[in-house]
Amino acid sequence: MFTRREILPVPLALAAQAPAAPNFIVITLDDLGCTDLGCYGARDLKTPHIDALAAGGVRYANWYSNAPVCAPARASILTGRYPASAGVATNGKTLPAQQPTIASHLKSKGYRSALVGKWHLGSVPDSTPLQRGFDEYYGFHAGCVDYYSHRFYWGEPKTPNYHDLYRNGKEIFEDGQYLTERLTEEACAFVKRSAAEPFFLYLAYNAPHYPMHAPQKYLDRFKRLEPERRTYAAMIAAVDDGIGELRDTLQRNGADKNTCIVLLGDNGATTEARAGLNGQLATAGSNGSFRGHKFSLFDGGMHVPCIWNYPAKLGVRKVDSELHLSMDILPTLLGYAGISRPENIDGEAIDKPRETLFWKQGQQLAIRSGKWKLVVKGIGSQDEYFLSDLSADPGETKNLRHEQSRILDELLTQLNRWVQTQSPD
Repeated sequence: MFTRREILPVPLALAAQAPAAPNFIVITLDDLGCTDLGCYGARDLKTPHIDALAAGGVRYANWYSNAPVCAPARASILTGRYPASAGVATNGKTLPAQQPTIASHLKSKGYRSALVGKWHLGSVPDSTPLQRGFDEYYGFHAGCVDYYSHRFYWGEPKTPNYHDLYRNGKEIFEDGQYLTERLTEEACAFVKRSAAEPFFLYLAYNAPHYPMHAPQKYLDRFKRLEPERRTYAAMIAAVDDGIGELRDTLQRNGADKNTCIVLLGDNGATTEARAGLNGQLATAGSNGSFRGHKFSLFDGGMHVPCIWNYPAKLGVRKVDSELHLSMDILPTLLGYAGISRPENIDGEAIDKPRETLFWKQGQQLAIRSGKWKLVVKGIGSQDEYFLSDLSADPGETKNLRHEQSRILDELLTQLNRWVQTQSPD
């Protein structure tokens, strides 16, 4: 027979050995080219810290954004839903108050959360990150800002230019400070404050989104590049240095081994003239062999880099070629935190690869099923239906709609059925 005094220490000892809840960091880069990281094939850009992140984890070869533009893509990351289901089918929409986010889900497990950087899902007082589950917020509401004055000035004359930098709902002024570096500093400060408890950090860099600004010290690293690509490379280098600082902060605070880091692009590189030089279309960002660019449902618009670093669960130096969507981040992180998959989401944990992916962006529609990809009314295409075999033609250069009419019909049927499930734009 054991006394109560003898029995009690056993569960207490077991509790002391229980693993701590994992921390989560999701990092987004804005308008990042599909191949513009060293670990994704870039040779003129230098991203040693991001490359090390990939070497210590998993690099995804077939990761897709849920949208080829900023706000819908971010809504899917945060809610685990298709953009229309999340209420943000296009840019300019506000994330509805009733939509739970990663941050609000994690509150049930005692997580402290912060958003550092770009929000782009609402700008009025009741639609900021603080009203969408986050405990802390440092960043800007709009789709982009000047990196030094922190002003939005792309809406004139309809929308006067305005200052757009906030900390926890209060407008702050840090004129002259390079925003990419400030985002890194704020992210590191949050990690230091939160290392003793489970935390979720959403670090949304606005680089390399226009305006094309970079300090001279980063430009000096790429003196041999032509001016447009040089600035773009410098902006990414500033982010890369930030990733190195963040990982150093995790290590110094004893949080490196228990933190799952996800780094990805929100959509492909842009060709917008306001990101180019002398009024010409932008050419700095590279989507490699993929056809299309930001706004397009060809792969250049939403086939994005994605890296997961969580060796305890995923191992190291791996390449995953299965199909995944950005909305799969939410259910995966919740699963790692011990939270069951919410019923009203569309995402799936990354250990359940997808066979079929769907997209809707304005009048464009697209479906990928295995090796087959169908784009309907794609930007830049003279064909209403463009069918590709991505295993043989990843650049979507040859239209097989006539040679593979049966496949076309099957994909169209699936696509139309999916569209019926989506909320109107």
